[in-house]
Order: sequence, then C-alpha cells, then structure tokens
Amino acid sequence: MSDAATPTPPSDRIVSLDAIRGLAVLGILLINVWVFAMPESVLLNPQTYGDLTGANYWAWLAAHVFAKSKFITLFSALFGAGILLFTDSKRRDGEAAMGLYYRRIGLLLLAGLGHAYLLWYGDVLVAYALCGLLLVSFRNREPVVLARLGVLFLLAPFATELFAAIAQGPSVIAQQWQPPAATLQQEVATYRSGWLAQMDHRVPTAFRRQTSGFVGSTLWRAGGSMFLGMALYRWGVLTGERSTRFYRRLVAVGVVGLLVVLAGVWYVEANDWSAGAAMYWRQFNHWGSLLVAGGYVGAVTLYARWRPTGIVTRTLAAVGRTAFTNYLFQTVLATSIFYGHGLGLFGRLDRVELLGVVVAIWAVQIGLSVAWLRFFRFGPVEWCWRTLTYGERQPVWR
Repeated sequence: MSDAATPTPPSDRIVSLDAIRGLAVLGILLINVWVFAMPESVLLNPQTYGDLTGANYWAWLAAHVFAKSKFITLFSALFGAGILLFTDSKRRDGEAAMGLYYRRIGLLLLAGLGHAYLLWYGDVLVAYALCGLLLVSFRNREPVVLARLGVLFLLAPFATELFAAIAQGPSVIAQQWQPPAATLQQEVATYRSGWLAQMDHRVPTAFRRQTSGFVGSTLWRAGGSMFLGMALYRWGVLTGERSTRFYRRLVAVGVVGLLVVLAGVWYVEANDWSAGAAMYWRQFNHWGSLLVAGGYVGAVTLYARWRPTGIVTRTLAAVGRTAFTNYLFQTVLATSIFYGHGLGLFGRLDRVELLGVVVAIWAVQIGLSVAWLRFFRFGPVEWCWRTLTYGERQPVWR
C-alpha cells in the first residue's frame, strides 16, 4: 500500500449525497423498530402481533407507505454508489484501490457479524459486505449495463418467491403468514429475557438470514438496488449534477410510487389479508418502493440545492456523514429499550407508541451527530473503519 493512501477529506464530500444518506439511515428506523419491539413475523404480516386498529392502523399505514423498503432501497443504492466513489477516488490518487477496498469490505463484514450475533439479527452489514465483494467487479461497466443488471436482480425475487410458494404448498405459506401463537409468545419471552437467553433466537435467525435468506432474497433485492445506485452515480443523479427539471420529475415519479404502494394495501385488504394474496401484495411494495426512493432523491437534492447551508440540509448531512455510527447506535439504543437486558419493553408497546420511540431516538442521534462533527472530522465508528482500512491512525479533530 502506498504511503500516500489517505481517506477523502470532509471538505471534498458531496453535501446532497450526505443528506440523502442521513435521511435513509433515519428512515430505516421507522421499520426496524417493528422488529426491535415485536416478533419478526410483523414484517411480513402486520396482523400477527399487536393492535392494528384505529390510530395504530394509521401509524402502520404511514410507515408502510412512506418507509417500508423505501429507505433500505435508498441506503442500498447509496452503498452501490459508495463502491464507485471509493474506488474512483483511490485510482485518481494513484493508490492501491482494490487492496484498500477489500480491506474496507472485510472490516465491514466483521462489524456486521458482531452486530448480527451479539446485538440484533436484523443486521444488513453482512449482506452489504457480501454484495460489495461481488459488485465491485462491475465497477468499470457502462451505467446502462449497471442499470440493466439492477433490474434483472430486482426481478429475481419475484421468480424465487413464486417458485417457493409452489414448492412449499399453501399450508407452509399460511404458517409463515400467520405463525402459531405459541411461537410468537416464545419469541416475546426470549427477548424479554437476558442477553444470553436471546441467543436461542438471535443466532439461528441471523444465520438463516445470512445463508438461505441472502441467496433467496437479500442478494437480489440489495444487489439490484446497489447496481442501480452505481448507475445513478455514474449518471450524476446521486451527486446532484442533473437539472432542476430532472429532479422535479423524480419527485413526480415518487408520487406514482406512493400510489402503487397504496394499491397494494387496497389489494391485500380487499382479500381480507389472506395468505394467498401475500406474495402479490409484496410485489406492489417492492416495485413501488423503487419509485418512492427515487422521489426522495429528487426531493432532498432539490432542497439541498435551494438551501445548501440551511439547518435541515446541514442536519441530514451530519447524520449521513456519521451513518455507520448511527446505524449501530440505533441498535444499541433500541435493544436497550426493548430487550430484557435493558428496559424489557419487547412486545409491550403499540405502533403509535413505537413512533414516539423513533422520534426520541432521532432526537438523540441528530443532536449528537451535529454536536460531534463540530469537534471531530468523522464519526467514531467511521474513524475506526478508516484507521483500520489505511493501516495508520487518522486525524480525528477538526
């Protein structure tokens, strides 16, 4: 590795890109909080646990329409863009781009494994690291090729889910859609227990997600979004280089996406939340979320262009610059609130109350992110990641 190998200085960062990343890392908590606080099955079927009437229904609907799959799609696309941003910058500087990249991804993989098995099975870092190892080999392809690969990857889950539904049969699908009450109660009891007892559920669930779940779903969903992010980066979309008209059109595309997601809600409710309707309902949200995520890119870019030094832009950018820290910090805060080694509120709060928890965590994260970057160049986890990647202590004070 060259002695000149150095990370990108904060002054060279793209504010709109950081702001989009900040919105994504905050937004994913709106959905992750369901799994922090309730049995895992609520991600597939919200009727499996907790009240879904009145204000709780509207809280679920708002999160489903505006957040579910939208912010993780955005986060994945930004990760794909980050692959190119990192390798391009190192190559321009004449540094050993791939050696640094593989070390960086290896560290991300280790962090994800620790996160998944010690704290929370819902980790995405392992999947991102594995996808990153695959996708980097396509870094020199034309953006249109990257976009086509993204679409092909995103089509794959529909085929695999259809095949799985046919192979497993209606009884298995129905059990996945509505697990037995005893199974749900066992999960609740587990996460109200101590840290060691939680391993009974966390370890096998994390392993399943990182093996069959990754091959059958996450690779294609996350990898497809990453490919699209790489294409959008090459086209200058994520870096704010396109025209104002272009970003306004993206916002309009996002509105269309919201209508698609709402149509999916209407479809599953018209079919009385039946297991047979479940697969098709997921597809409404799968494709609608891509459009909504694009709308968020347009809206944030337009706002950052209008108010580049405004408080909202600066706040989102601060969260985005410390996204790795904030992602892990969300887990630490949420598990301390809901799990038995903390306050033990797992399964005790309804969806309206969970929104309150989300807002409280946001307030803590936003305040700390802004305050931290007044004194330091990077977030604490980002600083460790950079120091280990480059093999030498990085300057941390501003």
